[in-house]
Amino acid sequence: MGNTNRLSDGKGRIGSMVQSFGLPRLIIAGFLLLLFILAPFAGVDLFMQITNVLNRFSWNAVMVLAMVPMIHAGCGPNFGLPLGVVSGLLGATLSIELGFTGAMSFVMAILISTPFALLFGGGYGWLLNKIKGGEMMIATYVGFSAASFMCMMWLLLPYSSPTMVWGLSGQGLRTTISLEGFYNRVLSDFLQIRIGQLVIPTGALLFFALLAVLVWAFLHTKTGTAMTAVGSNPAFAKAAGINIDRTRTLSVIMSTWLAAVGILVYEQGFGFIQLYTAPLFLALPAVSAVLIGGASVNKATITNVVIGTFLFQGILTMTPTVMNAMIHMDMADVIRTVVSNGMILYALTRKMEGSR
Repeated sequence: MGNTNRLSDGKGRIGSMVQSFGLPRLIIAGFLLLLFILAPFAGVDLFMQITNVLNRFSWNAVMVLAMVPMIHAGCGPNFGLPLGVVSGLLGATLSIELGFTGAMSFVMAILISTPFALLFGGGYGWLLNKIKGGEMMIATYVGFSAASFMCMMWLLLPYSSPTMVWGLSGQGLRTTISLEGFYNRVLSDFLQIRIGQLVIPTGALLFFALLAVLVWAFLHTKTGTAMTAVGSNPAFAKAAGINIDRTRTLSVIMSTWLAAVGILVYEQGFGFIQLYTAPLFLALPAVSAVLIGGASVNKATITNVVIGTFLFQGILTMTPTVMNAMIHMDMADVIRTVVSNGMILYALTRKMEGSR
């Protein structure tokens, strides 16, 4: 009898753990673990793949973190992420145009992109306040419109730096701009730990940790608590004297600024600035990562960001490599497209279920 009770208690505890972590996330985590186990048997260097996963995590985590303020304020996931990305790209290109090099070009890129993020985030917040309840209906179009408008502006703005403009015409920015000599790997190489084939981008991980702690600390201040109240129960927040529109706008500005910093972090690891249509499809992977991590319609935590980014980028990195090694065919791009879009589809259908 005692053994039966202990067995039922054990099953109950396991069931509650599975329920709290989420069965889909458990399946994704199990699949990722299986890929890590299969990698050596498929002839793939395991430590090199762990390095790739850590690198991709450090590049993308800040853009996923940008989802947290808007979700807390009840504005939903930030599908208008390209607005923040455009702010970061303006900061990056102007930093190079003004002649800054090395680590200083990264610092100046953040400083220059900040006023753009404040301006674009404020306008975006004003727009979202006008259409409360239908944010996701227009957010994607706002992001796409901003990226498409900047496709024209990258050609028309009076940049003159020879490292960025087209060589023949001497005007208009190139599609891809190398960061060699500027802030290429300025964070990833800082305090880097190398153990054989395993390389840990300590600086980039610490930078993300710093931003994550700042966001967590802000959400525990009086203003942050008001933001959470607006997202959880707008009627109660209004009765408590909280200015709902102002609080929502603040969350959008924070999210836009984090997206601007996030694209700069991505660029320093990637080694290039990509312009024109590159920002168009950055929102969906970031939104999907935070939803896979366990975020809901009006609640997202730093833990959701960390888990979601690691699972999303881990699957995206490991699946094509292991599959290619097993089937001996170069189908990396096809597999990566299928897997990434599959995870995005899962995350968005989960989101739609949660919003009903």
